Parts: sequence; C-alpha cells; structure tokens
Amino acid sequence: MTEQPSTKYIFVTGGVVSSIGKGITSASISRMLKNRGYTVTMVKVDPYVNVDAGTMNPFQHGEVFVTDDRAETDLDLGHYERFCDINLNKLSSITTGSVYASVIAKERRGDYLAACVQVVPHITDEIKEKIKAAARDSGADVVIVEIGGTVGDIESLPFLEAIRQFRKDVGSKNVFYVHVTLIAEVGPWGEMKTKPTQHSVIKLREIGIQPDLLVCRAKNPLSEDMREKISLFCDVEPEAVVESANAETIYEVPLLFENRGMATFILDHFRLPHGEPKIEEWERFVNRIKHPQHQVKIAIVGKYTHLRDAYTSVIESATHAGAAEDAGVEIQWIESSDLTPENAAEMLADVDGLIVPGGFGERGIEGKVAAVKHARETGLPYLGLCYGLQMAVIEYARNVCGMEGANTTEVDPASPYPVIHLMSEQEVMEA
Repeated sequence: MTEQPSTKYIFVTGGVVSSIGKGITSASISRMLKNRGYTVTMVKVDPYVNVDAGTMNPFQHGEVFVTDDRAETDLDLGHYERFCDINLNKLSSITTGSVYASVIAKERRGDYLAACVQVVPHITDEIKEKIKAAARDSGADVVIVEIGGTVGDIESLPFLEAIRQFRKDVGSKNVFYVHVTLIAEVGPWGEMKTKPTQHSVIKLREIGIQPDLLVCRAKNPLSEDMREKISLFCDVEPEAVVESANAETIYEVPLLFENRGMATFILDHFRLPHGEPKIEEWERFVNRIKHPQHQVKIAIVGKYTHLRDAYTSVIESATHAGAAEDAGVEIQWIESSDLTPENAAEMLADVDGLIVPGGFGERGIEGKVAAVKHARETGLPYLGLCYGLQMAVIEYARNVCGMEGANTTEVDPASPYPVIHLMSEQEVMEA
C-alpha cells in the first residue's frame, strides 16, 4: 500500500460488561484492513496496576502471551498475531503499572524540571507517547488500540482521556472510535433492549468521546427499527450500527464484519481507498475449521482447566494445525490433579494425541508425569510445552534411566537427581 501522509488510529472501547469481545473485534478489524492491502499494528492497553501480566494468576487473568522479545503480555496479543499474521513486541502492551513506572522514573531524574507531576498532562502524555512509539516502530498505515476494561471503570479514565486528546493531536480524520457494547435480552421471551447500549455511549460521551461506530453484541439480528433507534439515541449513522452475534468460530468474525460494510465505513472516514478485499484464503481457512474432512481428539492435561483462557494459545494452535491438515480438533480436558498412574490408561484411552502445557508449581505434577509415562509406553503422540517438556525429562529419568526421585529443583530442591535445575542469578552470572 502506498505511504499515507499520516498514521491512522483506531481506538476500540467496551461498555456494559467485561469480556464482551473487544479483542476479537480489534483483531477482526486488523484482518479486514490487511485483506485490503494496508499494514497494521496493534496495541493492548490494560488498566491494571501490574507492570505486565507475567505475575498474574491464570485463574483470574488467563494466559500470559509471550512476544518474540520476551515481553509477558495479555492473551489478546495472541489473537492479534493469529488474525493479522504479524509479530508484535513489548511496545504493543501498555499497562497502568508500566505508565506510572515510566513517569515516576522521569520525575526522579528531573525530566519534568521540578513541575508538579499530574495525571493530566503527564500520565496522559506518557500514554500517548507509548502508543505513538508503537506506531513509529512498526511504520504501519493503521494502529489499532484496544482499551481494556469497561467504560465507567475508574482505572481506565486516564487512558480514555488520552485517546480523547488523540483526535485533537493528530486530526479528526486520522482517528476512529469503535465502541463494543451489549444488546441485552430480558424477560421470558428474550426481548431485546437497547438501553444498556444507550447508557454506555452516554458514559463515553461524558468523557468527551463520541463513537464513530458501534459493534452491538446480540444473540439475534437487529431489526431496522432497533438499528434506527440506536442510531438516533447514540448519534451515529445507521450503517455504523453493526451487530455481532456469536459465530461458529471466532475466525469467521472478519468475514461477517466485511459483509456488513464495516471496513468500507472505516476507510471512508479515513478517506482511504477501499480496494478489493483479498479474502479467498481466509474463507478457505474458515471453511476448513467449520467443515473439516477429518476429526481428531487431543487431550490437554493441565492444572488450570477450569479456566480455558489459561490455555488460549494452545487451543488456537491446535485449531490452526488441524485446519492445515483439514482436520477438526476436539479437546478433551483433563485436570492433572485427577490423573494418576492407576487411571491414566482409562482417562487417555480414546485420544489421538496428548499435550501437557506450561504451569509451574508442585500441584498436579505427578499427574503430568503419569500422562507422559502413558504416552511413552503406548506411542501416543506427545507435545510437552515448557513445564510439559520438563515433565517428559523427569519421567524418562525416573522410569528409563532408573534415577529414582528425579525431579525439578522447583518442586524438590533436595532431589537426588535434579534433572531440571533452576539456576539462580548468581549461577547464571558465574556460568
């Protein structure tokens, strides 16, 4: 795509409830724009005060997605990479913790020349600079920024103020606001209500942001009357009210959005050429996921199986690998604490392959070792990821090499055979 005079920014916010689909919406927009020849980069803003996602409980936050430069980030960056086929880096992850850490460091160095450091302008300027840094680093035509959390949360206010200022800083024709909201269904007949969407937009407008497009999560299609009502009360064009129902696969969402004219509407705002979307390859990919010629069952033995978000990249990798071979992948979830040497054969009897993913700590380790032993003895295809590979080393040492008590020093520092040893910083330095 020919170079544009200025970078375009798309900001995606969410309202009414959390986990409403901002990440998939953002990733789908990136896919549509890339299908039309534009280069895209993506940024995830997380309002939590943690510096990064690396120390957060998987049961609360889900998986930690690690980028090529070893940044520990939110799982949405995985969706971005899978949808848009790009490699992101640490600049694509911004948290409240990272912003405040940077501002405090600058204040301590005297960068602010003894000024009274405040949320506006210092925190908001830092947020804007981090977004622009990602834009400069990528050189992309379009930067898509997802604001985590829900409009109305106190934690996200500095970020919303920062993206409000963006329109003034770079020009209204270079900024586009997408708001993802909910069409609620109430009563015994599932009556669809637009009021939560109206209030969500009101809250956003109180902050000073007028959305350009609404993505309305709904179980059923919106009627024209409902679309007109949302358009009237939220002050957007009727064609800017885009319904988003649950799809059979998340990878179908870009195609649904394309059919509803979303890409054209966004590019019209930016005054950019539409081009012809090249979607044939993506359509074939989606078709293989929805209508595979073959079927396999893969067991995932983990310790966070009650929250599947903890294994998002593992699940999606299996989906992609299956699609490449025109095979549907059924996941059989097994909690590692429930698996023992006695029941391993029964619990893994009808699977075609086994994955033991990461997940450090002592809980469930023996169940993972038992799963590995079963796979080795029966020839069941096995993939060990991180801790899962360590379990394979431990199992082989114990049961093939006769090293009774072999373990990782993380679990047993006094192991007679520490076949997995976590080196201290001092040991790393000496090595």
